[in-house]
Parts: sequence; C-alpha cells; structure tokens
Amino acid sequence: MSTNATIAGLFEELAALLELTGANGFKVNAAAKVARVVEDLDADLASIADEPGALEAIDGIGSGSAARIREWLKNGTIKDLEKLRSEVPPGLPAVLQVPGLGPKTVRAMWQDAGVVDLASLKEKIGDGSLLGLPRMGEKTIAKIRESLDFMEKSGGRVRLGEAAPIALALRQWLLATDGVERVEIAGSLRRGRETIGDMDLLACGSNPAALIEAFRTHPEVKSVLLAGDTKCSVRLSTGMQADLRVVDASCFGAAWLYFTGSKEHNVRLRERAIAKKLRLNEYGLFPDDGDPAPPQNRGVAPVAAKTEEEIYEALGLPWIPPELREDHGELALKTTPRLVEVKDICSELHAHTKASDGQMTIEAIAKEARDRGFHTLAITDHSKSSVQANGLSIERLRRHIDAVREADARIDGIRLYAGSEVDILADGRLDYDDELLAELDWVVASPHVALRQEPKVATERLLAAVRHPLVHVLGHPTGRLIGSRPGLEPDMEAVARAAAECGTALEVNANHHRLDLRDRHVRLALEVGCMIAIDCDVHAPEQFDELAFGVMTARRGGLTPDRCLNCLDAAALEQWRKAKRPAT
Repeated sequence: MSTNATIAGLFEELAALLELTGANGFKVNAAAKVARVVEDLDADLASIADEPGALEAIDGIGSGSAARIREWLKNGTIKDLEKLRSEVPPGLPAVLQVPGLGPKTVRAMWQDAGVVDLASLKEKIGDGSLLGLPRMGEKTIAKIRESLDFMEKSGGRVRLGEAAPIALALRQWLLATDGVERVEIAGSLRRGRETIGDMDLLACGSNPAALIEAFRTHPEVKSVLLAGDTKCSVRLSTGMQADLRVVDASCFGAAWLYFTGSKEHNVRLRERAIAKKLRLNEYGLFPDDGDPAPPQNRGVAPVAAKTEEEIYEALGLPWIPPELREDHGELALKTTPRLVEVKDICSELHAHTKASDGQMTIEAIAKEARDRGFHTLAITDHSKSSVQANGLSIERLRRHIDAVREADARIDGIRLYAGSEVDILADGRLDYDDELLAELDWVVASPHVALRQEPKVATERLLAAVRHPLVHVLGHPTGRLIGSRPGLEPDMEAVARAAAECGTALEVNANHHRLDLRDRHVRLALEVGCMIAIDCDVHAPEQFDELAFGVMTARRGGLTPDRCLNCLDAAALEQWRKAKRPAT
C-alpha cells in the first residue's frame, strides 16, 4: 500500500473513532476530509512533508492534521489515534459501515449490549440482546440483519454500471404512476461515483401515496424497510437499499440539491449561507431570523427552493454540475463549466473484434459504431503477448490490417483505423517492434500484466510508453478492476506531464469495471495539458452503452469537450492523428 493510501486509512479510522467516542462533528468532518484529500493526492506526502508549510498548503489539511501526518511519517504512530484506539474495541468502526446504523446507535450497542464487532453484532441479533435497546424493535433488527447479509455479499457497495440501470428502471416505473409530475435520481449515483452504497430517488406529484405504493411494489423489491407518507426505503433483490422521498414541487430543487450531496459540498453551501445570514436545508434557502426552530415549520417564505439554479444564484454561485460536488474547490467557479456529454462523443478509439477476444466481425462492429453516430472507429485487437485474449501474432496482425483497410474502403459512413491495443511489457517495451507499429493507423498501449509493480518501476514503465513516438493513447493506465484488483500505483503527475509533452492522450476506459483513468487522474491530466480519450474498450455491441460511465468519470475530473479526443470531428481527429504520426 502506498504512503498516501496508508495515511488516508489512518484518518478514516480517526474519524470513525471520534464519532464513536462522541466527539463534536467539526472534528469528525475535519478528519474525514483529510482522509479524502490525501486519498485523492498523486504527490507522495512523504516526499514533501519536510518542506516547511508544504502539507498545510494543501486545501483541507490544517496545522493539526499536518502535525499528525509528520508524526506518523517520523514515528509510525499518531498519539491521538493510539489513545482513541485504546478507548474503542478495534472491530467497532466496521459496525458503523452497516447501512442504517449511525454513531449514536452503534455507541449504544457497544456500551449497553456488548457489541464490539460485526461478529458480536450478529450474535446479539441472534440471541435477542438488542431488543432491549431504545428504538430496537423486531422490524429494525430485521433490517440490520438484511444489511449485514448485503455487506457480506457485495462489500456494501456496487459498481456504478450495475446500479445505474436499476435506478433508471425504478425511475421509469415511478413515472408511470398516476399523478406523477417528476422523478429524479439523486445521491452518489447522480454524482457519478464509481461505486454506490445505496440508491436515492426524489419524486413529486399530486398523489404521494400512489408513488410510495408503486415504489414498494416494484418487482425488484425484496423487502420494505420503511414506508411512510413521504418516504419509503426498500431492499432490492440485488441486496441494495433504495430510498424514495416524495417532496412538494415548490421545494424540489432544495431537496434535489440536499439529497444529491456530497456531504462535504453541502457543508460548504451551508457555511456560505450562514455567512449571508441565510439558512439552507432540504426545504429551501431561508432568511435566518435567529429562531432555532425550522423555518419551514413556521411559515417562513424561502428565498429560493424550487430549482437548484436559483439556490446557487442566491448564494452567489453558478449552478455546479452534480459530478463536481465533492468539495474539490468547485465553489471557486465563476461560471458553470461546459463539461463533456455523451452527445459530444463521435468516435470510439479502442475496440476489439473476433480477430482477438471480441464478439463482432470487422463489418459488424463498424456498422454498429456508424449506427450509433460515430464518424471514426479504431479497431485495436490485442497484441501477441495477450495469449489469454487471442492476441495477434505478427503475421495475423498484418493480415488483420489488410482486412480493416478493405472494410474501410467498402463500408460507407464511417472511417476505420487499423490499430492494435499493444501490451506494455513489464520492462516498458512494447509488444511489437517499431517497424510493425509504424504500419498501424492507431496504437493504444496498455498494461495487462505485472500489475503489482512498485510505484517507481510502474512509473518508468508507463513513461516509456507515453514517450514512444508511435503510441497515440495510453489505455487504462493503472490496469485496476474496481473492487477486485488495485492495479498499478504510478506517479500519475509524472506520467501526465510526459504525455502532455509528447502529445500522447490518456484514456478514461469507460468499462464500469475499470473507469481508469480515475476521476482525480483526469483532473491532474487536465491541469498539465493532456488530451483525454473516453473509450468503451468495446468487445460486444452492448458495451457501447458503457460510454455514459466513462463520461461521468471524465466530468468528475472536469473534462470539457475541447480537451476530449473523441469530441473532435473527423477532419480534426485525422489531423491530430497525422500530427502524432507524420509518416502515415
């Protein structure tokens, strides 16, 4: 594990232990923010910690947190953390991860029922010990049991590409309800997070009861966790929890803003509201008259509530796209950025046919891409070292190049590039020699093996690829698979700078198992001047639909159409290709 990942984990633990010991919310949020900031950093903290003020200069790391980081780097321990560890059973923070259990409840379980970890939680559920605790009835305990089962099966989170189709299906189901006016997806799914903990939907209409009834009776609902007049929580057959809130149309914007989050972004908005003598909650933005009672309950008229746009405007901000609402400096924006959208993408530059491990012929994949509105398709079957993917030998590749060019001449309405996804070998060499690479129209260089290399070795390996004059795109740079393989941990800033200098694009692989580049790497790449490609890595027709997940990831990094290779028109893309490969 890298130094940054270790430090992020320590501050996550610190935040959890502070919650469990009843610390104030400010301390908890500060520790949690440091964990997130450090996790998102690509610069190694160990390399800058000795520079005076370097840690404190990082937004989100205060002097106290900086001192703790230096303490750990010097001694391998953090005194404050060790003290908290001595006060709390080591397995208790894991109990906080159970959906529906907050710090007060977990603290009560620990102190009054002897719950010290997930195993003892199961035991206390089984022997009935929890029934004597406040607000712990049979139904509540049954919900906790279901949540534990879900955590065991899925790790508590599911990939974006698995959650999104379910949420869209629920939305369509609710839109068919009598009296419905509007249904929208909220939460981390709307923000495009790579994994989703639970699903949030928001609705309004003339018949809230009908919406609740439709939601709880959807065919995918396994059990109903809660069903009230305006809120319903269910467990789906996949194990995920889904929540529906029915709100009045007059405050839909405030609710959508609140339930989209993130928590950190919402905190920043509330702080801004307070500075303007306003109060912000899920019902609207209200004048602060000093009365602690909820303003909506006292008939106070909101300053803004109906739309997100008017709330942001009242706070002196442009509307901020949901994918950017992660407290990464987005409140400093002066105007709403024009981020890349699915409709902007007009080429697929990483695709596989039956020649290697794809399911379509050259003709079939070309027509599929053309029918989806793409002007260019790069056919990039695997290179010879990818034996498991039926990689092409030198002889097979030359025949394949001829076949692609023949199809390009024959099929109207789309340009085909004869390319290859060439393995970056463990030592940084490419899988074909330069003579053969020069015969290709398009080269995507990707790591597929040796994905546990030390960061320094991995960095040199990727640097060799992006600096290679015959490489167009660095494909899925870390090789990670979400939830199952961490992949390489290179110095992405160094890789991105080299790519910018050499005119090599970095890929956001849109496959929902990959989403690689990560969102934070996209931000970094844009800062140093890289072009970004968003590719579906297509092997089958339905994988073209994964584009939406790559776009969401790229949007989270702030990608605009002018910096996306796939947004170029056919002439501009060909010009870019020729500039990179002047001999072709």
